[in-house]
Amino acid sequence: MVDLMTVPVPPKLTTTKITIVLNGKGGVGKTTTAVNLAAIFAEHHRVLLVDADPQGSASWWIKQSEGHNLGFETKVLTDFTGVSRKQWSDYDIVVVDMPPALDSIALAAIMPVADYLVLPTPPAPMDLAALIRTVRQVVIPSQIAHRVLLTKVNSRGLKEAQEAQQTLLQCQIPVYYTVIRNLKIHERAAMAGLPISQYKGQAAAPAAADYRCVVNEIWTDWS
Repeated sequence: MVDLMTVPVPPKLTTTKITIVLNGKGGVGKTTTAVNLAAIFAEHHRVLLVDADPQGSASWWIKQSEGHNLGFETKVLTDFTGVSRKQWSDYDIVVVDMPPALDSIALAAIMPVADYLVLPTPPAPMDLAALIRTVRQVVIPSQIAHRVLLTKVNSRGLKEAQEAQQTLLQCQIPVYYTVIRNLKIHERAAMAGLPISQYKGQAAAPAAADYRCVVNEIWTDWS
């Protein structure tokens, strides 16, 4: 079990880590996760955030930043022919915000070159059931390292999240110990075009801490 109270040393990456943020449905915190992971990764590595979702949520977010240096580069990807690791080899980490569809051209093109999957989902039973089907049908056959991230968790009702974690573990599906609490500050950061780790205000610190703990767990997976 990872110790979330310590800060693991970020790994020295010898090859690009292509990390997909994926769920077959929208409204689960996918883009929020992609942007915030990219920002924290970028504190130690050269990072590219790829917006592969036709809805363009990540691109919209970045445009709101009004020239603020987010610490990572961004790219909109609409042509998925010939996707390869070589095109992203200048970066240490590539975070890809995927479309909310499991039959997308984007997923078919990018999954074969991916190293790691982050699978955000709220802990509600229907969301969890859909995510478990996704893991069994799409993720496990790919044999790509992955973990489920519980998002939009009611901070006053953590029991549901704990039960969801137990359900996933019983299904032999890896899950992060950290959960992302459903805090209003995330909406304000998005409107400002900023990752939560760069948003000013006392309320931002605990929200940023959630994602920092997730990154600590990812460092452990990659070490």
